[in-house]
Amino acid sequence: MMEKLRQKKGLQLFFGFLIGICFGFLLQKGGITRYHIIIGQLLLKDFTVVKVMLTAIIVGMTGIYLMQSMNLVKLHAKPGSVGQTVIGGLIFGVGFGVLGYCPGTVTGAAAQGSLDALLGGMVGLLFGAGTFKMFAGNLLKDVLKKGYFGEITLPQLLKINKWIVIIITTAILLCVLYIIEKLGY
Repeated sequence: MMEKLRQKKGLQLFFGFLIGICFGFLLQKGGITRYHIIIGQLLLKDFTVVKVMLTAIIVGMTGIYLMQSMNLVKLHAKPGSVGQTVIGGLIFGVGFGVLGYCPGTVTGAAAQGSLDALLGGMVGLLFGAGTFKMFAGNLLKDVLKKGYFGEITLPQLLKINKWIVIIITTAILLCVLYIIEKLGY
């Protein structure tokens, strides 16, 4: 069944569209498309964003590796480097700090009619991506290659079974979620 799906690009786009709608719906229902929730997170007063993200990491990590174990999906790790991570983090952080949205939440906020997200966020997202694309090849070529670590996952890096990494990571994240709740955030 999965092979047939992989061969049908139109069906893949359709499923991608449905998943995108579900993702946006869940972001909106989780409250993280609201500006005041994002700012509350940045000010360390409202940890809704952290709760949603940590829960998504646990579910996504477990789900992807379960599907991989059942041969339903293949992991395609992208090559990376410290330079890419630092530059990407800086761009993401500046956009997040200035606007109060990340790419996913700005799209969800724009879809729910938030003008700041629609006018500032979507325009800024497209402008920033375009600007980076124009200059990344020439100005940052050397920086982006610094600390190259290739196509590797955390279990491969640590040379341990993926399920050990998943269990330990899940336990740590559940403890963090528990502590956040106990502290009243």
